[in-house]
Amino acid sequence: MLFIRIAPFIYFKNKNELFSMLMTLIGKWGEAMHVVRLVKKAKKGSKKALLQLIMMEKDAYYKLAFTYMGNEHDAMDAMAEMIVTLYEKIDQLKKEAAFYSWSKTILVNECKTLLQRRKKVVLVDEFIAANGKELGKAVNGDPYSRSENQIDIQSLLVHLSDQQKEAIQLKYFHDLDYETIATMMNVSVGTAKSRVFYGLKKLRDQYGSDHNGKS
Repeated sequence: MLFIRIAPFIYFKNKNELFSMLMTLIGKWGEAMHVVRLVKKAKKGSKKALLQLIMMEKDAYYKLAFTYMGNEHDAMDAMAEMIVTLYEKIDQLKKEAAFYSWSKTILVNECKTLLQRRKKVVLVDEFIAANGKELGKAVNGDPYSRSENQIDIQSLLVHLSDQQKEAIQLKYFHDLDYETIATMMNVSVGTAKSRVFYGLKKLRDQYGSDHNGKS
C-alpha cells in the first residue's frame, strides 16, 4: 500500500485522503476568514454584519441559553440581552477570530444575571451517560424542542455541585473547549477540567448504584 508523507509522522494512505484533509482545512480557514471579515465590519458599526454573525450560530446560542434558563421565553430574553451587549462592546474584541467564544461568554453572563435577578433555580433536564452517546442524540436534534431521550436525573443531580453541573453542561452539551469553559466560569483551565472530571465520576458512580439497585 502506498503511503504519502508530507511531514515527519504525518502519513496518508493515498492522494484522495490527503486531498480530503486539505479541502477540509481550506473550508475551515475560509469560514474563519469570513467571520473575521464580518467582525471587522461590525466593529465599524455594521448592524447587518453583526446580525449575520449571530444568525450563523443562532442554534448554538439558543441551546446554550436554554441550558441555563430552562425555558424558551427566558432563553430568548438572555439572547436579546446578549445582542445588545455585543452591539455596545464589539469594538472591545481584540481578536476577531475569537468572536464566538467571546460572545458565548457574554451570553452565559447574561443568563446568570437574569437568573440572579429573578432568583430562579434551574436544573438540567437532560443527562448524558459517561460515553457521550446519549448527549449526541439529545443535542443534535431540533434545538427548539426538548429531547425525548430523557432519564430521571433528579436524584443524580443532587450529588453534584452547581459548578460541576455547569462545567459538564458547557463541555458536553455545547462542545466547548476547556479554555472557553474556564473563561466563562472565571476559573483556571485546570479547575474547569477538574470540575468536569469529578462531576462525571460522581454521575457514573450514582448512575451505576441506581441501576444495580433496580436490577
